[in-house]
Amino acid sequence: MNQNDLLSLVSSVNQNFIGPVLSVLLLGTGLYFTVRLGFIQRYFNDAIRILFRRSGKNGKASKEEGMSPFQALSTAIASQVGTGNIVGVSTALIAGGPGALFWLWMSAIVGMSTNFAEAVLGQLYKTQKEGHIVGGPAYYIRHGMNSKILAGIFSVFFILALGMTGIMVQANSIVDAVSNIIPPAVDKLYIGIGLTVIVGLVLAGGITRIASFAEKVVPLMASIFIFGSIIFICTRISVLPGILADIFHYAFSPKASVGGAMGITVMTTIRYGVSRGLFSNEAGLGSTPHAHAIAKVKNPYDQGLIALIGIGVDLLVCTLTALVILMSGVLETNPEAQGVRVPQLAFDSTFGNAGNIFIAVALFFFALSTIVGWYFFAAQNVRYLFGEKGVWPYRILIMMLILLASMVHVNLIWELADTFNFFLVIPNVIALIYLSPQVMKQCRMLKEEIKASKNEGKKE
Repeated sequence: MNQNDLLSLVSSVNQNFIGPVLSVLLLGTGLYFTVRLGFIQRYFNDAIRILFRRSGKNGKASKEEGMSPFQALSTAIASQVGTGNIVGVSTALIAGGPGALFWLWMSAIVGMSTNFAEAVLGQLYKTQKEGHIVGGPAYYIRHGMNSKILAGIFSVFFILALGMTGIMVQANSIVDAVSNIIPPAVDKLYIGIGLTVIVGLVLAGGITRIASFAEKVVPLMASIFIFGSIIFICTRISVLPGILADIFHYAFSPKASVGGAMGITVMTTIRYGVSRGLFSNEAGLGSTPHAHAIAKVKNPYDQGLIALIGIGVDLLVCTLTALVILMSGVLETNPEAQGVRVPQLAFDSTFGNAGNIFIAVALFFFALSTIVGWYFFAAQNVRYLFGEKGVWPYRILIMMLILLASMVHVNLIWELADTFNFFLVIPNVIALIYLSPQVMKQCRMLKEEIKASKNEGKKE
């Protein structure tokens, strides 16, 4: 079976089975926790306050202590803000039309409550293993549900989904973006070699260097991209009302108004909006709890609330990317464009070649930080399955996969990522629902603390 045949097969399975089931499962889980937690999203402002208060007290932490809340959040955002925010958004708009952005919003908003639950459980069941603070779904499945088999299944699929296929997606996107701004004579393999060296240098420093990398790079890269996108939107502000109307209209329309495909069904729009939203914000995927679990906080619910911020940042970046693409009209003028080339053409339409370079640089740092974040998360699952002795072989495997990704078809990697994500979500969602009473207990404690804090403020 050649690569095109495999792409066709995987796409068909995702379209007809995995996509619809995954959409219902993730939105359903998000709605369940949104209702049971009393719309925890309304405490977003309190999350920001707690983040700076806790980070200020705890400062930095060693690998034996874990990370500070800000380092943990930065590492989580590093995985959330990646190619999904640029390439994933463009793919969703091409395949699902403008309405896909609406469903991406929905998956993010309800996903905040899911992410809260994941972070809380990660904190409750974190442990120390061979000198490292570790945590995440494998640990709360194993010790919370007492299911060694289900925990093992999660770890295996996590390594396959994000720790291997997902990292290849990020690396592939970096190579494609960089190749668009350098001379055509430079082979993509050389870009892959350069990327491999950079990633290797970061990973060799362990948790300390990863945490330091995340807290420095993530805020800077997100701020620069947000600032550039806002400037673009301001230059075409007159078309914004019409674009917003299209987003809401085509979220429920049987056909798309733009993009390369016509006759797009509502289910297709929902599928691509939710699946790309999942790949971007990762709520329910079981990835970010690995970072939130090792944060050095006083109460588990503190980190659960801080986790909301990561989804918020991801949602903002995705929205800005989509608005730039839709407002540029690039989907109508360049219907053959795919992947990273879509946002590059969008920014080119206003900023010329500078826009092309801007996206390439932004994507480089977005994807690089995600590679580092996903490696860190996957390494915790490698430790769960094989102990510390399995980490170095896994690190070498990652270097090889990054090189391979520079030569593989991007659409196939995206589709495989969707497929593996499905098998990753199932055990995590089962654990979240099973352990939800503990999440509810932490939520009640959080609300009591916030209420008491507000009452003290009134007395003063």
